[in-house]
Amino acid sequence: MTTDAITKIETDGLNLFYGEKKALDAISIAMPEHQVTALIGPSGCGKSTFLRSLNRMNDLIAGVRIDGNVFIDGTNIYLKNVDVVELRKHVGMIFQKSNPFPKSIYENVAYGPRINGESNKKALDDLVETSLQRAALWDEVKDDLKKSALALSGGQQQRLCIARALAVNPDILLMDEPASALDPIATAKIEELIYELKVNYTIVIVTHNMQQAARVSDYTAFFYLGQLIEFGETKKMFTTPEVKQTEDYITGRFG
Repeated sequence: MTTDAITKIETDGLNLFYGEKKALDAISIAMPEHQVTALIGPSGCGKSTFLRSLNRMNDLIAGVRIDGNVFIDGTNIYLKNVDVVELRKHVGMIFQKSNPFPKSIYENVAYGPRINGESNKKALDDLVETSLQRAALWDEVKDDLKKSALALSGGQQQRLCIARALAVNPDILLMDEPASALDPIATAKIEELIYELKVNYTIVIVTHNMQQAARVSDYTAFFYLGQLIEFGETKKMFTTPEVKQTEDYITGRFG
């Protein structure tokens, strides 16, 4: 990591068990602010599990046990006094399959701010517009805000879900294969959007697509069988990785 980069997210000896099965093994990593970190590795290697541990989504799964530490801005998010609802406002999540609510485009974006107590119509209108602009969707939907979100294309639905996450003003975005269900044109729009969003947000993205990781991320973490094999600047990892296993995975020899 470059010396002037501020660490936003740090894990220290993070272990996670599903019952008896150890899914994450002593993961220690420091991810810098306003950068995109890609998590790569074969299916079942712990990428999504690790991603979900950064906003305590794994708490919702029965039989999960976690030890070690996860720090965001220096605060351990697994301390008993941490308000998980508050945490998830700061750490937004975009899932692999877009999941808009069966409501209007406007109501999808306004939902979070309303729940958080915002009732001023002008403030909500501004938030909806700003969030849709940041998600590069405003120009496509500004005349159809009352239309059902379910009438949008797959790529538009995914950008709407990003707008919905942005509306509660997070500072971290977690993305679990956000473009894997999309066609190449919609994928390119999502990638372009990720590049633009890192100016204001710290982004962690799980991807199976090596080219995508190389295109969108500043840093890459390679996971294998629940272990962090290598972490570093993406350019370096994709050209001169330090671990042979990383090179074999990136060049398609396994995985």
